[in-house]
Amino acid sequence: MSLVDFRSLTQPVGMMRIMAAILTCMSFSLVASAGHVPSSYWAWCMFTWVFCFFFTLLILILEFTTVSAKLPFAWEDFTTAFAMLACLMCLTTSIIYPSFFTCGNCHRQIGASVVSWVCFGVYACEVVLTRLRPSGQNIGFLSTLPGMMKMLETFIACLIFTSLESSQFRTPGLRWCVAVYSLCFIFSIVIILLTIGQLTSSFPFSFDKLVIVYNILAAVMYATAVVIWPLYSFPSNKRPANCGHHCPWDKLVVVTFMTIINFIVYTLDTVYSIRLVFFVSNQ
Repeated sequence: MSLVDFRSLTQPVGMMRIMAAILTCMSFSLVASAGHVPSSYWAWCMFTWVFCFFFTLLILILEFTTVSAKLPFAWEDFTTAFAMLACLMCLTTSIIYPSFFTCGNCHRQIGASVVSWVCFGVYACEVVLTRLRPSGQNIGFLSTLPGMMKMLETFIACLIFTSLESSQFRTPGLRWCVAVYSLCFIFSIVIILLTIGQLTSSFPFSFDKLVIVYNILAAVMYATAVVIWPLYSFPSNKRPANCGHHCPWDKLVVVTFMTIINFIVYTLDTVYSIRLVFFVSNQ
């Protein structure tokens, strides 16, 4: 039998989550009332607000009913990781939406942009509050630096997928890059889920060393994409003179920069994981 915990709603973190749920609901409601826009960036913004609203509301319900204490994974780790992810998603959405979809007379779009920025601030406050743990308290994988880098890798991959178009798969080189983005995204998600579910101890070998091997392969694969994507995308493909806000050429630039950033993140993740497993743990 589940009890109810009113204290989960009156604590500072609970109040931040209530505000975030209200603000994300306001954002996607304002944008939906303004009308649909056939753009992957518009779809990403709507997905961000709906995703954050749904999971914030779910977290509030599970903590209010105390069901969260009965779940078979590290709940505090999950909520901290979600707050960080929601903070990143709202930040990018707060930049993308006003850049592409607002104008001087677009009052609902401007309102949604302002609310989205406030929502980013609320999630940032939640991250700060959840990171202020008592001294000596254990933290889960997703609250550590390797866990945060794993989330960042998957988040950047989502931004890459948002900028991809079917017309960009015309050559084997570009198709290889898409395969790199997809495979690395899938395996990073699997690592996160296995860690949250506390299933890593069931492996007959060192899971940490397996992750290091994966990080090395992912960094090498992204290194090839860093070279191949611009090589096949930009030669004989200058920016059109009439290229507006939704120009496909600009999306090629976004994918290029996101590929470079994710390559750097995977490289740092590899170096830090090797140091953690082979040097720090042996001391």
